[in-house]
Amino acid sequence: MTLFKEIEYRQRIDLARERMSEAAIEVLVVSDPANMNYLTGYDGWSFYTPQCLVLAIDEATPLWIGRGMDAAGARHTTFLPEERVIGYPDRYVHSPHCHPLNFVGDVIRERGWGARSIGVEMDAYYFTARSFAELQNSLPDARFVTADLLVNWIRLIKSEAEIELMRQAGQIANRVMTTAIERLEPGVRECDVVADVYRAQMSGTPEYGGDYPAIVPMMPTGEKTSAPHLTWTDEPYRSEQMVNLELAACRHRYHCPIARTAYLGKRPPAPLVELAEHTVEGLNLTLAAIRPGLRAEEVELVWRNHIAKAGLEKESRIGYSMGLNYPPDWGEHTVSLRPGDKTILQPNMTFHMILGMWMDTYGFECSESFRVTDKGCETFADVPRKLFVKG
Repeated sequence: MTLFKEIEYRQRIDLARERMSEAAIEVLVVSDPANMNYLTGYDGWSFYTPQCLVLAIDEATPLWIGRGMDAAGARHTTFLPEERVIGYPDRYVHSPHCHPLNFVGDVIRERGWGARSIGVEMDAYYFTARSFAELQNSLPDARFVTADLLVNWIRLIKSEAEIELMRQAGQIANRVMTTAIERLEPGVRECDVVADVYRAQMSGTPEYGGDYPAIVPMMPTGEKTSAPHLTWTDEPYRSEQMVNLELAACRHRYHCPIARTAYLGKRPPAPLVELAEHTVEGLNLTLAAIRPGLRAEEVELVWRNHIAKAGLEKESRIGYSMGLNYPPDWGEHTVSLRPGDKTILQPNMTFHMILGMWMDTYGFECSESFRVTDKGCETFADVPRKLFVKG
């Protein structure tokens, strides 16, 4: 059973075919699992072996091609009819002698598409260099075209049904972050707090069960808070120690990331307190400035002008579009809130604005996931924006 009505998937496919026409692509090979989900509803942890959708510009329904044992999953989760679900034999899996993209190439050629222009997602995580080489070898008469982010850009503006799932993820995110902060205590092992975070992510709320987020909990401590993207250890937390919490909730693959920082002790260092105050104030000001018609770079400029008054600068982007995704990233890889990005904000675009300030020996993070509304923005979670002090 699909998550959305078939008509919504059909509308997405029609948009993809329009973009294919604009890019002179006659056959699109979609290997990004989020894009496969977006176009058909397919949802399974099968992306560790090659799989794809094949969409011909003159056909209304794509083909799902994947490992034979996963074909049943495609029948369970997509709207595709039986004849559009094609499984390849297991002899293609992890073999030095043949490759699943040889099978895909055979299917494309047998359908008379072997001499067409074929778009491939060259920068997709699960479309390997060998995958492309094998597809080229199997289709020597084809003209290959880069189709990076073709479907990703269609995903940028969410439907009302998608927004509702992200609101539900926001309710789960409240519980996830609250659980993490409540469990932080000197003497408790980092891994044990992470275990409780995982439980909160999966159990969700009484109304909405959770899904696995595309990124694991990132919870560095002490001086390691000066670096992003660190996870956890089995060391116990100590008094007078800060902890960055970059977490997320997920509902049917739709995400709500959220970040906060906590301090275990009664008196956090003055530089950390000042950094937190400047950062939170900047987050509030930047969120308040958001409205349709604003360019992505103009959003970042609000933050940049604010933080410069404190003599600070953040070199990295302050946010990015996000929503539906699979590991290793919940971002959509399209819009970034940074100088030079002239994308115009429109209602129902969704972003994660993360103001991570990583100094030499400490750091502070505060973030919100939000959607652009007709007049401003709506945040999905509702956790106080502050430095949490646990004395």
